Amino acid sequence: MKEQSEQTPSITLEDVARLAGVSGMTVSRVLQDHVNVSEQTRAKVQAAVAALGYVPNRLAGALTTAKTRLIAVIVPSLSNIVFPEVLRGANECLEAAGYQAVIGVSDYDLEKEERIIAAMRAWRPSGWILAGLEHTPRALQMLREVRSPVVEVMDSDGEPIDMAVGFSNTQAGRDTGQFLADTGRRRVGYVGGDLCRDLRAAKRRKGFEQALAENGLELEASFTAQQASSFLLGRAGLAQLLERHPDLDAVYFSNDDMAVGGLMHCMGAGVKVPGRLALAGFNGLEIGEAVPQRLTTIRSPRYRIGQLAAEHILARLAGNAPPLRLDLGYEFITGQTT
Repeated sequence: MKEQSEQTPSITLEDVARLAGVSGMTVSRVLQDHVNVSEQTRAKVQAAVAALGYVPNRLAGALTTAKTRLIAVIVPSLSNIVFPEVLRGANECLEAAGYQAVIGVSDYDLEKEERIIAAMRAWRPSGWILAGLEHTPRALQMLREVRSPVVEVMDSDGEPIDMAVGFSNTQAGRDTGQFLADTGRRRVGYVGGDLCRDLRAAKRRKGFEQALAENGLELEASFTAQQASSFLLGRAGLAQLLERHPDLDAVYFSNDDMAVGGLMHCMGAGVKVPGRLALAGFNGLEIGEAVPQRLTTIRSPRYRIGQLAAEHILARLAGNAPPLRLDLGYEFITGQTT
């Protein structure tokens, strides 16, 4: 008896639709990862596809998987210099090779990131650059199926889909916690934005608390808000924190814009820095150098991360094999606020 071929010729898109109890148009939408399909309907169609062993028309499949000179780049924010520097590094490298970056902004919302990925797949990008290692299950599935190089940036704490270029946010938090403990600070607080959305900031806080615990300390108090970080939020957050806990002698901020806002509060309220209160941030932004007292912080190699992410994609497209995980580390800057 002859072995059955990978797909019986009689199986059609209409067969899938009939088994799933939906229209042929709905099946087509699911197969094209259209966003306007409910998860329940998507699951029914995918189950019918698997049950029937349906494979879309090979010619159509070849057309839909043809690559372009576009590279999809999805970042969480453009509101400060952090991700624009990543973009600058990537874009300069890509443009020199004849590629064009197409940019999406997720606003630290993984569901929104998923929708952007689904929309960008229709453009058939030749590669993908995304911030962070955490994504929704459907986003992970789509990225694993694109058959294009994928580089996740600005983090190394986790398993990449394909390739990762960044640094350990957990270790950055640990280093700051250890530094404050080494300088004799004992009553430490934290000010940050929405840690449920900014997952890399959450990793830094976790590492920070680990270092405190290793030195017999704990986080005395914290202020977090379900909104994006900003100078004003940092200023208001520190004011509220000190009102409730006036005996704090150090505060760690999720990033530099929050820390500079905190420093502005101290200057206005007459809180001596670092004599009365030590302040530390993260990112190494220029504003942290421009303020009257240079901020203690960690500078991340943002431009180089973007550049290497683009180089990894180009190398893979050329048939080469770049490192799957690259940790570039960071620079600890001891400023005048600790």
